[in-house]
Amino acid sequence: MQFQWANATAGLNELVARFSERGPYIVLALVVFALCYVVAVSVRKLAARFARRTERRHNLGIVLGRLGQGGIVLLGLLVALVIAVPGFTPGQLVSVLGLSSVAIGFAFRDILQNFLAGILLLLSEPFRIGDQVRAGDFEGTVENIETRATFILTYDGRRIVMPNSTLFVNAVIVNTAHERRRIEHDLVLPAPVDVQAAKNAILHAVSAAPHVLRDPRPDVLLTGFTDKNATLRIRWWIEPPHQYELQQGLDAVLGRVRDALADTGPPAAPAQKYPQPRREEAARIGR
Repeated sequence: MQFQWANATAGLNELVARFSERGPYIVLALVVFALCYVVAVSVRKLAARFARRTERRHNLGIVLGRLGQGGIVLLGLLVALVIAVPGFTPGQLVSVLGLSSVAIGFAFRDILQNFLAGILLLLSEPFRIGDQVRAGDFEGTVENIETRATFILTYDGRRIVMPNSTLFVNAVIVNTAHERRRIEHDLVLPAPVDVQAAKNAILHAVSAAPHVLRDPRPDVLLTGFTDKNATLRIRWWIEPPHQYELQQGLDAVLGRVRDALADTGPPAAPAQKYPQPRREEAARIGR
């Protein structure tokens, strides 16, 4: 059989001819999709700007912006496919996705789970962007809540990327959920010591610290004693309850307490049972 070049290239020529015929439609489809994408990004930015201006339901604007962007991009994709592919209908895409829904579900299970968890976190608002939280062994400020993960900036400048599903199903301590926060610190006073005089001196010193609120008032409690020592628990409130204010307030209070105890008796040693700052960080709101 004799080789014929024309027969070999007939299919390629037909493909090129069909592509040339559909070229303007493909270009138009790309233009439509690009316009829809630009509109989608603009909608998300407008929603984010509106969310920044609202004090309440701040995260609702973020959710609406992301959902609006996804919906507009999907609409643009469908319109572009209808223009570019002859005989294509959205029903065909739905049927194809229906046949492969099981495979897609297994392949993107974690992605979809984290996406839904991120949407629920934004809607329910257990914490918001800018809050200082503790999740497991990590603690810091919430930078952003993306569709897959939440970004937390630690106090020493590191970034923690936590899957949204982890934050949704596990306990999260929100240190800035309320405007005020109580701090506790235990002191061990070696015997012999006048407990009441020490309590009065500590209370006077704590009340004079600049970071301590006058209402609720600070207090000093006797939590334990032996023949060798007595344990006093100092409690005071700060506002706002941020990490910087907590550390500054702790430094000011302990410095004043040490000076006050130096004038009234033997120096106080920190309680070993509650090492700081772990003890102060775990203090709960409420008296």
